[in-house]
Amino acid sequence: MITDEAALRAIYGPPMQRAVDKQLDRIDDHVRAFIAASPFLTLATSDGERLDVSPKGDAPGFVRCDGDRAILIPDWPGNNRLDGLTNLLSHPRAAAIFLIPGVKDTLRINGPAAIHDEETIRARFETRGRLPLTVIRIETEEVFLHCSKAFLRSRLWQPESWPPERPIPSTAEMLDAHIGYAPAGPKPTDDELEARYAKTLY
Repeated sequence: MITDEAALRAIYGPPMQRAVDKQLDRIDDHVRAFIAASPFLTLATSDGERLDVSPKGDAPGFVRCDGDRAILIPDWPGNNRLDGLTNLLSHPRAAAIFLIPGVKDTLRINGPAAIHDEETIRARFETRGRLPLTVIRIETEEVFLHCSKAFLRSRLWQPESWPPERPIPSTAEMLDAHIGYAPAGPKPTDDELEARYAKTLY
């Protein structure tokens, strides 16, 4: 088992200079365009011990830039676990990775984070007459592009590599196995579950 950086470096070597040099501390025009085109991100948080990674998605541009030093992520009603939000209360830092379908690079933003409920901030994300419950603001302490190797290996954006059918049981079947699904009787299909979720997106 490896327990220190020296042992890691003995295996991997030093970071490539380009990987170090590409890191920014602000949003430039290219970063702004990437964020505007992205419909999906993963948001990583921690309370100092427990870790959490949450998916966030909406129409491209759902995340807004706040000047060139911060981003704003709306948070809509969900399952109310609040894992990521409660993490930020005790450990106010976050990391976001933005994805764009078909684009093999990803964008990462790391930095201090805070939760806002001011209506003036929430109003910037009005959708169908509703406002997000809160908005997460992340300062752009570290901003950089990830290379495309993960997408090249996984072939994630290549439709010919996708399974012809869902390769795992339906969501309802898995929930039934995990926690017991109520009510008894026929389990809803994934399409039926998705239709239920669609009613409460905003």
